[in-house]
Amino acid sequence: MDIATLLGIISGIGLILGSIVMNSGLNIFISISSLMIVFGGTIAATLISYPLSEFLSVMGFLVKVFTNDSKSVDETIDELVMVADTAKKEGILALEEYTEVFEDDFLIQAIRMLVDGKSKDAIVSHLQTDTRLMMKKHKIGWQIFSKMGEYSPAFGMIGTLIGLIQMLADLNNPSSIGPKMAVALITTFYGTLFANLIYLPMSHKLKRRSAKKQHHRELVLEGIMGIREGTNPRLLREKLLMYSEDKIKSEEEESENEEENSNEEE
Repeated sequence: MDIATLLGIISGIGLILGSIVMNSGLNIFISISSLMIVFGGTIAATLISYPLSEFLSVMGFLVKVFTNDSKSVDETIDELVMVADTAKKEGILALEEYTEVFEDDFLIQAIRMLVDGKSKDAIVSHLQTDTRLMMKKHKIGWQIFSKMGEYSPAFGMIGTLIGLIQMLADLNNPSSIGPKMAVALITTFYGTLFANLIYLPMSHKLKRRSAKKQHHRELVLEGIMGIREGTNPRLLREKLLMYSEDKIKSEEEESENEEENSNEEE
C-alpha cells in the first residue's frame, strides 16, 4: 500500500473540508447537478477520446496508484549478484532453482532464457520488446488520467456558464441571483478540485511508477548480460551500482543545480 497517495488525498480533502466548515457550511458546496456536469462530462469526453477497452483498463491503473509493488534497486542488485555467483560456481543450468524462488516475473523470464541457452541478441530483443510493450500500456494509463485532468476544469466552466445563463434568464427575481450564482461557481470548484487533487496527481504518479519500472528492467537486463558473459560477481555489483537510487538522485540534483545556475546567469 502506498501511504503517500492515501495521505495526500485524505489530507487534501480534509484540509479543504475543514476550511469550508470553519467559514460557512457544507450544504452550499453540495450540488448533485454540478457533479453530474463535471464528473459525467469528464467521463463522456474521455470515452470519446479513447476506446472502451483502454478506458476500462483505468481501473487497473487506479489500483496501481494505491499500491507500490516495486522492488528497491539494492534488492534487485543483490539478487542478480547471487545469481551471478551461482552461475560462476555451479554453471548456468543451476539457475533453474531461482525461477521457483524469485517473485520478479521479468527477472524469472530472463533467467529462463539464460538456462535455455538463448543467444545474446535473442535475450536482448525479447526483453526490450517486452519492456516497450509494458511502457506503451502504462502510457495509456497516465495519459487517460492526464486528459481527465484537462477535461474536468473545462466541464466545470461549462457548468458555470449554464448557471449564469439560468441566472440571467431570471433577473426579474433579484432574490434568486445570489443562490444561482453560488451554484454556478460550484461546478468550477468541482472541476478544479478533481483535476488538481485527483486526476493530474494520479497521472504524475503513474508516470513516475512507469519510469521506475523501466529503470528496474534496464538493471535486470544489464545484470543478465553480465551473468551470460561470465562477469565476476564482485565486478558485476560495482557495474550495477550505477543504477543505484542514491546515484540517480545525486545526478538529478546536480542537473537541477546546473539549470538553476544557468537561469541565474541569464
